[in-house]
Amino acid sequence: MLESIVWILLAGFFVGQITRRLKAPALVGMVLVGIILGPQVTDTISPDVLAASAPLRAIAVMIILMKAGLGLDREKLLQQGTVALRLGFLPAACEAVFIALAAMWIFKFDFPTGLLLGCIIGAESPAVIVPAMLRLKSLGWGVTKGIPDAILTGSALSDVLLLLVFNLLLSFLAQEADGGVTLPFGITLSAIQLLPLQIICQILIGVILGLVTARLLVVLLAKQNWTQNSVQDTLVTANFALLLVVLAEKFPFFSGYLAVMATGFFLIELDPPLARRLRSGFDSLWIVAEIFLFVLLGASIQLQVLEQTLLPGLLIIVVGTLMGRALGWYLSTLGSNWNWRERLFLLPGNSAKATVQAAIGAIPLAQGIQGGETILAIAALSILVTAPLGAWAIPTFAPKLLERGEVDPTKVAIARRIVILAAVDTSPLASQVLIKAADLARRSDAEVIVLHIIRTNDPHAVEYLREKAQRLLADIRHKFIAITGSIPEEIIRVAQDYEVTDIVIGKRGHQPWDEVLVGSVSQAVLEISPVPVILVEDERISVRDSK
Repeated sequence: MLESIVWILLAGFFVGQITRRLKAPALVGMVLVGIILGPQVTDTISPDVLAASAPLRAIAVMIILMKAGLGLDREKLLQQGTVALRLGFLPAACEAVFIALAAMWIFKFDFPTGLLLGCIIGAESPAVIVPAMLRLKSLGWGVTKGIPDAILTGSALSDVLLLLVFNLLLSFLAQEADGGVTLPFGITLSAIQLLPLQIICQILIGVILGLVTARLLVVLLAKQNWTQNSVQDTLVTANFALLLVVLAEKFPFFSGYLAVMATGFFLIELDPPLARRLRSGFDSLWIVAEIFLFVLLGASIQLQVLEQTLLPGLLIIVVGTLMGRALGWYLSTLGSNWNWRERLFLLPGNSAKATVQAAIGAIPLAQGIQGGETILAIAALSILVTAPLGAWAIPTFAPKLLERGEVDPTKVAIARRIVILAAVDTSPLASQVLIKAADLARRSDAEVIVLHIIRTNDPHAVEYLREKAQRLLADIRHKFIAITGSIPEEIIRVAQDYEVTDIVIGKRGHQPWDEVLVGSVSQAVLEISPVPVILVEDERISVRDSK
């Protein structure tokens, strides 16, 4: 079992990075690794690991939905009015119905079995959509109108709806439904009457439990300080979120995944500093969870059945997406302030399948439903086709179809490369400049450019400065540059060439007349620098933004 985990993590990570460098989504490589390591090809993954794939996938989905909740913006959702709610019901419902009708024609399914397939294929994948939408938010695409927030919320609600209908149909087809007046399609009247109430209960109780959990976490982690660092904050929060998922399986009166997402949303409202720490922690957890999710997903795909249903399965997916889901998108955004480009973005942004299909695609076959093998094969095909396409198309078409707005750093983690420029001379103040630059770099995992402008031909002094930088920055990625030229102009030029975020410079050099003024060099850099400048003097730090 341990050997299988090692193979999953190492092969999944490196093959994922290879596909990323080939300009394809990393999840494509991870799914391919799962197919190769799975029982269909090399049979490398232990049966114990495959048996535990369902709970492992549940953990991964919990992590990604907590990330989604921690990235939602209440103001943007309120601005959208009912668009997010409509996106949660209409596209999924229309796609499920169109797929059911197509399956009746292509595979000769009855309507309940066709609708069962529609519920599986119509569900959207949080594993693909959530990271992509959070990435768009961190870059500012579509944030002015709250488009990523509407898609995030809508995808969570649509999964609640389709999973409820799926369970209802499964009970009927497995001959476990209660008696009642039978309608033409074989669904009991009592089931139809209970469905709206079930949906309301699932959503309402899920949101309430999310609020209660968020308040409890704020009390434990922020007010009573039961934890000492962000790692412990993340572990405690992840376990509470997982408890919601477990309780929802034992007491199916609410949506556990929706409760998890609501917990993250309410944490932002109740304690933004705690939410910011958790956002970083769950980003780290997702790095591992993503590998397990997609590798195990690939390992569950049955290649021989997939081959037999390839063409009709593709037709089913096309009908569901381009006809059913497109109708739902149109109805969802009717009367909104979205233009035609933003509506068109829903095609790549709201179509990916992966997580739900992997979780429930095999259930009809396991319960002996007629056509179960076909349903599983089409579920696998929908993953292989739409997940890579969605992961590629979202970042590709967002700049072409969406408008760029101002990023709100309180709602998303903005990942950027931080580079600090430490401008030093050969005076004793150079050590303090390097120490300050090292301190800033360790806090933000930054790189440091150590710049020395040569004024006199003294190779020994330059070499001594280089060795000092190597010693003080030994645990930090850094580069030492020694050049000639005008000091202020060269500092600014190098800062622009390396796209530095901050400049650290000594307030006084070793020139005697520098004691009178702030210092000719530092004063000139302050006046012309396009980035913030940090002045270092006698162990005291003064910060001035030259802008």
